Amino acid sequence: MSKRIRLKDVADLAGVAVNTASTILNRRPNSWASKETEARVFEAARELGYRPSKTARALRSGRYHSIGLLIQDLTNPFFSTLADELEAAVEERGYGLLVENCRSSLLREKQLFAELDDLEVDGTVLWLSDNAIFRPELAAMAAARHPVVALGNGIPAQSIPVDAVLSDFTQGLEDAVDSLCRLGHRRFAFLSALAEGQSDGDRPRLFLEMLAARGIPAVDIDILRTGHSVASACETFSAFLSARTEGRPTALFAMNDLAAIGAMRAAIDHGMSIPHELSVVGVDDVPLCSFLPISLSSIRQRFKMISRAAAELLISRIELPVGGELAPRQQVFPTLYTPRESVGPAPR
Repeated sequence: MSKRIRLKDVADLAGVAVNTASTILNRRPNSWASKETEARVFEAARELGYRPSKTARALRSGRYHSIGLLIQDLTNPFFSTLADELEAAVEERGYGLLVENCRSSLLREKQLFAELDDLEVDGTVLWLSDNAIFRPELAAMAAARHPVVALGNGIPAQSIPVDAVLSDFTQGLEDAVDSLCRLGHRRFAFLSALAEGQSDGDRPRLFLEMLAARGIPAVDIDILRTGHSVASACETFSAFLSARTEGRPTALFAMNDLAAIGAMRAAIDHGMSIPHELSVVGVDDVPLCSFLPISLSSIRQRFKMISRAAAELLISRIELPVGGELAPRQQVFPTLYTPRESVGPAPR
């Protein structure tokens, strides 16, 4: 078995004290070392293949310099993009990122949430299926001074008991509904992509209210529920189109971009032309939307703003001086409707 490289070995090779090597390798802000010394220490660590012990590092500093991220579905480009942006944001502050994937399972979500204390992290960013369901647990985390930031869609009636970064869909959805109504659309569908047992949330209600305010009766609006995968959305919308050969919607809103892509595939398989017979709008505006054969109109969530705000809130709480107090903070980012080729005038 090869000998484990110690911090002292790196310090000896770089010709510095162990404390200096530790300060440089852990990127602590109190380092007085010159750029040349820093480069020498990093080069010595690379040459020796030094990998610091996470546990030993935590014992020395009181921190793991790692952050946890609990997300719903890593196969959804929205969550993988968010994870990538958050990782970049925390790395700038000297932290690593550990991702826990719920795989769109409420049972797995509850299990991973219960095991958060077992993670070797200093704090956690949470995208839960429903922040309201976990309110008691979040309140307990706040009382225990466990650094945490909750992410999510919509502004809850009762404030979240921990730091939160939220997307407000009101503006983006308003602009998208306005655009479709101006294009002459009068029959609509809304496709909710949900995990088993998950509630619809606020978006279908907002959608119905906005259309009602523009004179579209509920009888001309179909609310469809499907699973979280693109295949499930395709199957659900295909079954709907098979059953509804007359009076089909001319515009469809999907709860996320994957559901919108699945619906587009189903519509094309049924001989429908997009956007001439069906206009489609997704939610999230993942990078893939711009590069589809028919580029997808979508309501954009501000990935970079959300991730950077979450990193700032969480790290500021992690690095709060002993005895310091911070009330729960909340940042809200509006969404932005981005029209592309998947939307056009209503068919005559």
